[in-house]
Amino acid sequence: MERTLSAFKDRKVASDRQIISLNGTDQGKNLNNDRKVELGKKVTLLRGISIIVGTIIGAGIFISPKGILKQTGSVGMSMIFWIVCGVLSLFGALSYAELGTCIKKSGGHYTYLLESFGHQMAFVRLWADLIAIRPAAMAVISLAFGQYILEPLFMPCTIPPMAVKLATAIGITSVMYLNSMSVTWTARIQILLTLSKLLAITTIIVLGMYQLFKGQTQNFENAFELTNFKLSGMPLAFYSGMYAYAGWFNLNYVTEEVDNPEKTVPLAISISMVIVTSCYVLTNIAYYTVMSAEELLASEAVAVTFSEKLLGNFSIAVPVFVALSCFGSMNGSLFSLSRMFYVASREGHLPEVLSMIHIRRHTPLAAVIILYPMTILQLFVGDIYSLLNFMSCLRWLFIGVVVLGLLYLRYTKPELPRPFKVPIFIPVVFCFACFFMVFLSLYSDPINTGIGFAISFTGIPAYYIFIYFNNRPKWLQKSLDSFNRTLQIILEVAPAEL
Repeated sequence: MERTLSAFKDRKVASDRQIISLNGTDQGKNLNNDRKVELGKKVTLLRGISIIVGTIIGAGIFISPKGILKQTGSVGMSMIFWIVCGVLSLFGALSYAELGTCIKKSGGHYTYLLESFGHQMAFVRLWADLIAIRPAAMAVISLAFGQYILEPLFMPCTIPPMAVKLATAIGITSVMYLNSMSVTWTARIQILLTLSKLLAITTIIVLGMYQLFKGQTQNFENAFELTNFKLSGMPLAFYSGMYAYAGWFNLNYVTEEVDNPEKTVPLAISISMVIVTSCYVLTNIAYYTVMSAEELLASEAVAVTFSEKLLGNFSIAVPVFVALSCFGSMNGSLFSLSRMFYVASREGHLPEVLSMIHIRRHTPLAAVIILYPMTILQLFVGDIYSLLNFMSCLRWLFIGVVVLGLLYLRYTKPELPRPFKVPIFIPVVFCFACFFMVFLSLYSDPINTGIGFAISFTGIPAYYIFIYFNNRPKWLQKSLDSFNRTLQIILEVAPAEL
């Protein structure tokens, strides 16, 4: 198998050498620009924090932070679950920080599975991401952007569904264009968007704390009343909480672009998780100073209800902040995910043009736009939410396997340099939590979970067809090479210089 993959990479390298001149370039060098064609180390500590925080905090905390409350049945227990899920997410993030400092490659989950368990496991994860998970997830957060960016214009009327989809398509196109044009401006705008959502959350927290200090504590009376508490609801509450914190792994997708990753990666992850956990807990406390548990569960948009009670007409600004928050999540997700496709192409698992860099912009242009057609297609014709239901448990399965790989690498490769090393109980506890959630999904919803596994496991035959058995007919290989060269000319990209 290794010989086959080696032959594939040799053919890829040979094809890479057939570089043609592009707008005054020769073999990937720009005569009008002395900079090497490569992805520079432009992700500083502040930008790293903005990627993680900006991706984790989407629309959920503003619109519907009630999954935990619904399952726990009491205010006090819901707050405990928010804290516990934040701590467990920190455990996962710290485990990824160790992986990011000892495996200094971009690509996140894909790269760690590749290094720990080989090509087939990594390709199956990549396949599921490419054909289902990522386009659907991007379409869902983009739909929230389209809905709330139009809300102030249509109030109090209902927004036409097609108008939402058109605004969503514009938002997706804008994010793709931004990430294609400049890494620096993508990072700067991400910082700005992260600051805007933190401003919105801080406003909610300050208003709530003010009400609390005024004595508005009636909704906290009997906070730990367990009348409606059921043990059967605990796993689902746990699942909802972990989903709300998802996104802490995004910085690991861009490790090669992080300045001084040995220090920046663990520091950015730790600071980000403290910020997010604090924001989630304090925001929920603020909500409860104004709304009872029953009112919060009945509200379709919790932050809007909260602001209407305290700010009156100024509540019209909330949908705008929600839209900006969604745009920040879209931007951070695309910035990170494009690097996974870039690395997968470099490893021979995707077409070679995806591992090429724009000769002037120094962005992985092809890797950025690969999700665009599939996301737009699912936006207009796909059943996005059903697809996400099918695939949701697979996220935690693969993340659990990645952290299991950390333990495996400690045993098989003890000589690997580990500038940052977590205590062994941290990855063990997190692995148990991930596999518990997968078991819960299999028990509570075996049909949808089974469909998700079936979709994902189509990656196994795809691996053998496209990667392992690669003795393609000459005419097919010539066509693929011609396709790559044509795209290279159109996109003005070239292989990264070593």
